[in-house]
Amino acid sequence: MKQVKVIGVPEHFNLPWHLAIEEGAFEERGIDLQWTDIPEGTGRMCDMLEQGEADIAIVLTEGIVKKITEGLDARIVREYISTPLQWGIHVAAQSHYQKVEELRDARAAISRFGSGSHLMAFVNARQQGWDTKSLKFREVQHLEGAIEALGKKEADYFMWEHFTTKPLVDEGIFRRLADCPTPWPCFVIAASDRFLKDESSTLLHILEILDNYTREFRQIPSIDRTLANRYGQQLEDIRIWLSATRWSQKQISREVIDNVSNTLLYLKLIEEKAAPSDILWKK
Repeated sequence: MKQVKVIGVPEHFNLPWHLAIEEGAFEERGIDLQWTDIPEGTGRMCDMLEQGEADIAIVLTEGIVKKITEGLDARIVREYISTPLQWGIHVAAQSHYQKVEELRDARAAISRFGSGSHLMAFVNARQQGWDTKSLKFREVQHLEGAIEALGKKEADYFMWEHFTTKPLVDEGIFRRLADCPTPWPCFVIAASDRFLKDESSTLLHILEILDNYTREFRQIPSIDRTLANRYGQQLEDIRIWLSATRWSQKQISREVIDNVSNTLLYLKLIEEKAAPSDILWKK
């Protein structure tokens, strides 16, 4: 049995992986796929790829492009979610902030430097016309850390996936001021160069199995109720999310990588661009 370590955020996007594991689809191919939830997000997952603690990661597109450009020995294997991610811009429920424009000089809570919540704060600032050099950050590790930081007024706002944080908005813990969608497909599958070199055939088996689950995922009977129950979501919210989300079975385009790299370069989050061929895996 070939052991493969896969990591991803504990969010509804990754249910196809869990269904395949629970139904023994990987074991049938002789693959012991060990999944670990990483609530800290993309920054932590990139560190784990670099340190050999994971073989494959389901990460945010902008985060992995930045890390590979900076020298991470990994490649993007596949586009995973082809639609944008809706980043909710949240403040504490009792905060005096009422509009996104008021956050120009406020402190952003981020999971880690280099994470999606960090990078998207720059994207939002660019869209708002703010000077990105003046952005202020408070590292909080994960969603629970953001709840604490905003509650204690150690940070002022926090950007995280709209539907994951919706229960906190419903409970009156967070208040959402607006959404900031990514200007590109949001999630990709990445793998370490070591794994790609040694286990490319195993990877192809994994992708084939995953494709079988993602291709018809939205048509699975009562999948909306399954998602709502497993992830503590309102059924109506899950239905809205499902209608707007598409899983992919193809490689992400070079044009998208250029767009991401150009944006990171413009925001001075990278010093130079890497060629798409250095970022994308070629079978």
